[in-house]
Amino acid sequence: MMQEVRIAGSRVGVLIGKAGVTKKDLETKTHTIITVDSKEGLIKVEATDENTISLLRAVEVINAINRGFSPERAFEMIEDEDLLLDVVDLSALADSPRQLDRLRGRIIGKDGRAREQIEDMTDVEISVFGKTVALIGYPEQMKTARAAIDMLIEGIPHENVFAFLDKKKKESKQDMISYYY
Repeated sequence: MMQEVRIAGSRVGVLIGKAGVTKKDLETKTHTIITVDSKEGLIKVEATDENTISLLRAVEVINAINRGFSPERAFEMIEDEDLLLDVVDLSALADSPRQLDRLRGRIIGKDGRAREQIEDMTDVEISVFGKTVALIGYPEQMKTARAAIDMLIEGIPHENVFAFLDKKKKESKQDMISYYY
């Protein structure tokens, strides 16, 4: 079984890694063979066994790296099969490059603090790269982080978004307490 993925030219080197180490690691951990066409940015991923889940996981890791995550962060998805990748395409929501910059700026916040706060409050990794916002996390936390990002995109003030996240965090703590008692 084989799948092809196209990645940005600027991310090919990140995928390959120093002396090919990142690519080799990914191949070893997912039992795949990865062929990189640097000029086209075309990546071929072939399964070396019948395990299609490993192939799909390798493709997901490549997509995460392509969306701006470091290989270390992307590789977390191999170690923990419950982690998901979600990509929000901002280009459909912005009419101009200036509007796209504004949306990215709202999500990142001053000195990266808004993104950092969403990450801290939801335990979801966030990468704002190019025309996308990518998230790596568990389904329930991912839903909350995605809702917060959607609120920022809609123009809801940051303090309201953080209040929403705070409420969600308290609810999940309450759910955990209820679960154990």
